[in-house]
Amino acid sequence: MTLPPWLQSVLPDWLLAQLGNLTVPAWVQLMLDSFWPLLHAGLMFTVPLTLMSFALGLALAFVVALIRLFGPAPLVALVRFYVWLIRGTPLLVQLFVIFYGLPSVGIVLDPLPAALIGFTLNVGAYNSEVIRGAIESITKGQWEAAYSLSMTRAQALRRTILPQAARVAVPPLSNSFIALVKDTSLAAVLTVPEIFQAAQRIAAVTYEPLILYTEAALIYLVFSSVLSAAQVRLERRFGQHAVFNEKNR
Repeated sequence: MTLPPWLQSVLPDWLLAQLGNLTVPAWVQLMLDSFWPLLHAGLMFTVPLTLMSFALGLALAFVVALIRLFGPAPLVALVRFYVWLIRGTPLLVQLFVIFYGLPSVGIVLDPLPAALIGFTLNVGAYNSEVIRGAIESITKGQWEAAYSLSMTRAQALRRTILPQAARVAVPPLSNSFIALVKDTSLAAVLTVPEIFQAAQRIAAVTYEPLILYTEAALIYLVFSSVLSAAQVRLERRFGQHAVFNEKNR
């Protein structure tokens, strides 16, 4: 068995000597050789693209939700159109319009910024409905209690409503974040060298698409599983705060 350089650098010499005498199937050798290129693509492109898209999309979603709830009629109509447009069209089509369509009107974007804009707009539209629903789920009595303490609407929203709405919004927002990790594979069509694009390039050379795409799927599965475990812990933490607050009322 020929070990890839990244694995040789972390294993002790005695273990390397023993493993070097082993004979493994060709598909196992291919998976070992391609693991680091795929993981490196995930760490360098998939993870940063996910984090930046979700952070920007969440900020956009918060602004859109506030406009939907408290904004003037013209702005409400504008953001409603934005949400309707993004939610009603496939993400893949949106990415194609941004990267391949905009150059026809003189707007040329590199692959990574185009993907970032597409994912941000998509996350913003979907999560704005999550945030809006979470805020609307807080009873009217909470607003009235805040107003009785001479709070303004902004103060009531910041000090009373949003902390409670956050507990409601955490599960769907976490699901959205995990889904975004998998959706970043669509950036491959824009030639962003993330996990799936790296798997495509290796498969084009080795002619082993089944092995490479399966390995890419396993890496996505590991990322999603880690995030799912983090989601459970986050929900438990918010749940404990909720129970604590209920007991102290």
